Amino acid sequence: MAKYIFISGGVMSGIGKGVATASIGRILQSKGFKVTAVKIDPYVNVDAGTMNPIEHGEVFVTDDGVECDQDVGNYERFLDVDLTTDNYITTGRVYQSVINRERNLGYEGRCVEVVPHIPEEVIFRIKKAGRKNKADFVLIEIGGTVGEYQNMLFLEAARMMKLSQPREILFVLVSYLPVPKMIGEMKTKPTQYAVRTLNTAGIQPDIIIARSQFSVDEPRKRKISIFCNVSTEDVISAPDIESIYQIPINFEKDKLGDLILKKFGLKSRKNNLKDWANLVKTIKRAKKPVKIGVVGKYFETGKFTLMDSYISIIEAIKHSCWFHKRKPEIHWLGCEKYEKSLKDIKELKNYDGIIVPGGFGDRGVEGKIKAIEYCRRNKIPFLGLCLGMQLSVIEFARNVCKIKKACSSESSSGCKFPVIDVMPEQKALISERRYGGTMRLGAYKCKIKPGTISFRAYSKNPKEKSIIVSERHRHRYELNNNFRKKLEAKGMIMAGLNPERNLVEIIEIPAHPFFMATQFHPEFKSRPLKPHPLFREFIKACIKK
Repeated sequence: MAKYIFISGGVMSGIGKGVATASIGRILQSKGFKVTAVKIDPYVNVDAGTMNPIEHGEVFVTDDGVECDQDVGNYERFLDVDLTTDNYITTGRVYQSVINRERNLGYEGRCVEVVPHIPEEVIFRIKKAGRKNKADFVLIEIGGTVGEYQNMLFLEAARMMKLSQPREILFVLVSYLPVPKMIGEMKTKPTQYAVRTLNTAGIQPDIIIARSQFSVDEPRKRKISIFCNVSTEDVISAPDIESIYQIPINFEKDKLGDLILKKFGLKSRKNNLKDWANLVKTIKRAKKPVKIGVVGKYFETGKFTLMDSYISIIEAIKHSCWFHKRKPEIHWLGCEKYEKSLKDIKELKNYDGIIVPGGFGDRGVEGKIKAIEYCRRNKIPFLGLCLGMQLSVIEFARNVCKIKKACSSESSSGCKFPVIDVMPEQKALISERRYGGTMRLGAYKCKIKPGTISFRAYSKNPKEKSIIVSERHRHRYELNNNFRKKLEAKGMIMAGLNPERNLVEIIEIPAHPFFMATQFHPEFKSRPLKPHPLFREFIKACIKK
């Protein structure tokens, strides 16, 4: 029977519940158990697809096309698994399912109430994820912070599960211990209140992961033990660190894996975090930097920079830099300033490589196109992703093919030369303003053209003559096949095609050290121990520069 570990957060958001959950999973994997993870988002949104990335962070996409929270990406990267719709739960999904069942007489005329029917639906989904993944352990991260109204029903579901199967349930609280500068002492009181708030939901944490700027010392552990009703060994120190990939190693310093198994009455089947430990050594030893500029528009929020909008790209860059034993140095470049000043664009020559990521709408588009042109003309290694590919095609059409008014029908409704155009089946949906879950989403096949950089990157055998890969998508607009011959005649190579629908997936410009753009999102499939081939090849070119 599967064991279930609920992970909730205390004191404040953004303290790392997602990577803590992923790290616990990696540790249990290293001990020989099969692990899956579920993210619960307390939003009424059915999925993350319509959320603003500046507010919510990146929208991660799974193979089966689910638009979900970025923490699902952390689970995939740490566990090296491909998750599905069963691993993502939102308030919207739960209520939608219960209401649909009631409308279809699924409750046989009974009064349908928030409690117990909503928590019962949550429990059903959690157990389904365990069965589908044939997991020994199911880790469930409850979004938000304890004490918020939004996640009370999910905590109630956890309480009900504990009541019905007490030996199969464990509760972990990830809580923050501040060190106020004017006091200079680590304070446990906020965590004490977080635990008491969790107690009011009928839940007593079994383990407390103590997040803080510094390691938690023994006096603080004893204080948490006394006031939070746990033993000192149940308080796990989680100080700030340079890389999230150090977290499993840090947790194991307090023997978190063995502690969890002990509480479930289980023994380790093996014990092997060697590959992860080697990765951490590489991260610490890498000294020579690779300077990568990311030209985007989803990271400026007031006076602060929000990196979560592009978290999978950041991690994919890191994975490939570490593969080449180099230190990643990532810089955020606002695309809108390039629309106002051509002088600013010359800063691109200071970087070893430039990435133009995905996005929606017309804001900053012309600035990105100018950045792409500068990279193409000045031989700067370039990688375009999704919208980055579409704008690469527009730039090439305008400046090489001399189609001066080339554009995308997304940003210009009256475009006479739509080198990027909407898919026919999407036109009706857009006219009806039906945007949620209506794009080309999830995994699609891509046939790679021999002799290209892409073929070299994906090839695992020098004798391979044909390569078909599967990559994840999230977009509505495509390269318009009516313009393909003109683009190819001027030197653009269609390096990857979707075989079922003859859609362009990868473009390359051969008269360049490295100029590649993909319609799909390769960053979603990069892993710390298995960097994505295209990112790996891109960083290789950046190092040569």
